[in-house]
Amino acid sequence: MAEAKKQNYLKGAAILAATVAITKVIGFIYKIPLYNLLGDEGTAHFQVTYTIYNLLLTISTAGVPVALSRLISAARAMDRPMQARRYYNVGMAVFGLMGILGTLVMLFFAQPMADFMGDSQVSLAVRFLSPAVFFACLVSVLRGYSQGYNDMLPTAISQIMEVLCKLIFGLAIAWYFAKLGKDSPTVAAGAIVGVTIGLGVSVPIMMIYKKGIARRNPDGAVLDRPKSYGETLWEIVRVGVPITIGSSIMNIITLIDTKLVLERLQVGAGFSYDDAVVMYGVYSKGLTLFNLPSAFITPIAVSVVPVISAAIARKLRGELKGTVESCMKLTNLIAMPAGVGLAVLAQPIFTVLYPNSNEKGPMLLSMLGIASYFVCTYIITNSVLQASGHEKLSLMALPVGGIVKIGVNVVLVGMSGVNIAGAPIGTISCYVCITLINLYFIGKKLSERPNLVKITLRPLICAALMGVGAYGTYGLLHKFLFSAMGGGRIGAVFCLGGAIGVGVVVYGVLIIALGAITREDMLLLPKGEKLARILRIK
Repeated sequence: MAEAKKQNYLKGAAILAATVAITKVIGFIYKIPLYNLLGDEGTAHFQVTYTIYNLLLTISTAGVPVALSRLISAARAMDRPMQARRYYNVGMAVFGLMGILGTLVMLFFAQPMADFMGDSQVSLAVRFLSPAVFFACLVSVLRGYSQGYNDMLPTAISQIMEVLCKLIFGLAIAWYFAKLGKDSPTVAAGAIVGVTIGLGVSVPIMMIYKKGIARRNPDGAVLDRPKSYGETLWEIVRVGVPITIGSSIMNIITLIDTKLVLERLQVGAGFSYDDAVVMYGVYSKGLTLFNLPSAFITPIAVSVVPVISAAIARKLRGELKGTVESCMKLTNLIAMPAGVGLAVLAQPIFTVLYPNSNEKGPMLLSMLGIASYFVCTYIITNSVLQASGHEKLSLMALPVGGIVKIGVNVVLVGMSGVNIAGAPIGTISCYVCITLINLYFIGKKLSERPNLVKITLRPLICAALMGVGAYGTYGLLHKFLFSAMGGGRIGAVFCLGGAIGVGVVVYGVLIIALGAITREDMLLLPKGEKLARILRIK
């Protein structure tokens, strides 16, 4: 029975991890043509609107799926199906109401919100996005219900449906508005409609799955007396509020940071409103690429939790240390080359993906490439702390990193000679700070401290040599092939493709030749044992 439950959990974790990776990749595909369609200014309007929405969404829904899944699962374990049903009913009523309130706030206070953020032209986009808060609240309750019954498939399907609707409808509406000759704030508002449609479509899909789960898990002859509606609500709030607070920290910081960057570019650095919006739009384009490497770390972060928890429960100190070192080394092996690649190939990447963008783009992307590595280390160190029962410590680092980010941006973005370049410096500072704090707690709280030199040195050498090879290859190809391929974007595509190809080969050979990856490391990946056999990794 215990083994069956473990397998069920691992299957669910694998589904969610794969879904996160898929949605990140689809989201990346969606944003590249969208940002090219919107231009630098429209991209800024889109990003500002999404920042406002993310905060309201997190406050409304962040703790709901986790709280409901835990409470419903516990009620089922105690053979209390009626109490499980009451958790769902109370959650749907209360958070449905919260969703209505959130929608009304965005609808009627769109202009004050836009003015507060320093981008007064996004009020239409905020209004277009307002129904999404209501739909998101309903979806979050339905996800919590299905997860409480150990069924992760509805959550996965709804997440993929959301991002596909953004890709299809968001792009189509934005393109149509652009064809009509609408201004960039209106085109950005059209693009944001895809988010609302995606969540709206997810609600009936999740309801169908909910009915299926209810049919498969009938109350039968069990007649338990559920707690009162007030007691049930209190339990949901007691579990969900701390999670919501923790999840909201970075969203609040991001919102404040967005406002400050736009404000400091104008008040401190002396740029006009239009120039400030353009520069923030270019920075937002870089953020799309900056967020991509972390999608491939999430499956590792999810899969390592039960392994670490089991090692601690059985008091296997050697296994614990080995697992922690393997997951952190595997993160380095993925995140380091990704970060180095973005940093050294920033110019051709920006030329290929955003050909008509502001000239500051490659510089910003190069710095964000460095930051992307520390985001990945933050994710994995957070997972290690949570798996070892120190989830409260993992939350302590977030506000500290956020304060550092805001402080750096206030000072540097306001300098005319630094301006928007201060934003990625603030991002690097933020995640370096969080990573160092997490590593400190890991060293203090785990019985066996991981060997940081062992897990960092070889991947770093491999990534550095890969960077040299990719950069040199691009330089040679650009010199001898760029003009022959007609120059411009087409020439850059061929040169960039060749550089990436050489980089991948060099890196693959080096990590195997130098023994940077072992069979034990590969076991933390989906199908890792099969991959290890194919690559003949010992």
